[in-house]
Amino acid sequence: MADKLLEIKGVSKIFRVGGMIRGKKLVAVDDVTLSIDNDKPVILSVVGESGCGKSTLCKMVLRLHNPDMGDIVLDGKSYRDKKSYNAKQFKLEVQPIFQNPYESFSARKPVDSYLFNTALRLGIAKNKAEATNLVDDALKSVGLSLAVVQGKYPTQFSGGELQRVSIARALITRPKLIIADEPVAAIDASMKMNIVNLFKELKDKYKVSFIYITHDLSTAYYVSDYIATLYRGCLIEYGPAKEIMDEPAHPYTELLMSAVPRIGDKWADDDMALPDMESKEYSITYCKFAPRCPYATDECRKSRPGETYLNDVRKVMCFHPLIQPKK
Repeated sequence: MADKLLEIKGVSKIFRVGGMIRGKKLVAVDDVTLSIDNDKPVILSVVGESGCGKSTLCKMVLRLHNPDMGDIVLDGKSYRDKKSYNAKQFKLEVQPIFQNPYESFSARKPVDSYLFNTALRLGIAKNKAEATNLVDDALKSVGLSLAVVQGKYPTQFSGGELQRVSIARALITRPKLIIADEPVAAIDASMKMNIVNLFKELKDKYKVSFIYITHDLSTAYYVSDYIATLYRGCLIEYGPAKEIMDEPAHPYTELLMSAVPRIGDKWADDDMALPDMESKEYSITYCKFAPRCPYATDECRKSRPGETYLNDVRKVMCFHPLIQPKK
């Protein structure tokens, strides 16, 4: 078994916005490096404003986008090695949970059919009887049961209930990693904590790690072991959740922390057609936060900062971090 469950190595993704002729290149993810150890399950939250590259990074881990640069390694296997890729095995090891549960299920099919299909199609269950037990166990782990769910359609569930079904479906394969992309964004505020509490319980019960993509910082603070902050596609701060959110080291993270006083607060979604200033920030070759940073100096406007380790785990990409490295 590899030391790392997941390694994201200098990954970049570039899109063209606005057409082939007059369009501009948008570096949605810019040289991001992250990893998750294999020895202990964790919840890693990737946070930042809409358009910062969170979901694009998530889709690259799920193999829905190919990196333009860099590599992703899952349990020792490189995504670049196409010959060794086994789609079935990948789906057993990595499962997604998407933002809107109503978009994950067809209104024409009972939701339990999706769970049975997962169990049988991926060979986890040999027959319908085995699949029934697996589906019921998965549903019970999220506070539901097959008796409650069977034969019902998506419109017969609340958003929170349907998201629980989505989580149960992901658990059927007993994955090593679950990618949860804004999983509480479409759920009533009263249900948000139920879902994130569930992630914490499942992490320990099933020994599964989560990448929690969110711009709801209060739930990230509550649920995370580690937090990675993205800004304009760049990773700017990483470390233990409590350390980062109690005492930010990057000026942008400090700004985010001061803007989110309670559960449910988040930033408004923006379209990919960016205002001119924001669009230019993506192509900046020096520190991308420098045009807005109150602490920026000439150095910040000339080159991009490298990684500064504040301790053995925590790092910040800033020439003038708000916290100094421990000696």
